[in-house]
Amino acid sequence: MGKNLVGNHIRKLRFNHDEMTQKQLADKAGVTRQTIVALEKGNYSPSLELAFRIAHAFNLPLEEVFFYGDNTTL
Repeated sequence: MGKNLVGNHIRKLRFNHDEMTQKQLADKAGVTRQTIVALEKGNYSPSLELAFRIAHAFNLPLEEVFFYGDNTTL
């Protein structure tokens, strides 16, 4: 069985939301900019609570921000 990871569309979503900066998203989600950097690079999988806070920052359902497995399209 292959290794499945939690992925996200955060970078694309930031761009599509008036080119929101990593710092602006971090402030909305209550984390550091470094956390957003790590998420975008795929070096960190968020807690469920953080995933919901980020989805809420974009005003989107969780599954439009995060995915499990090989789903790289938005």
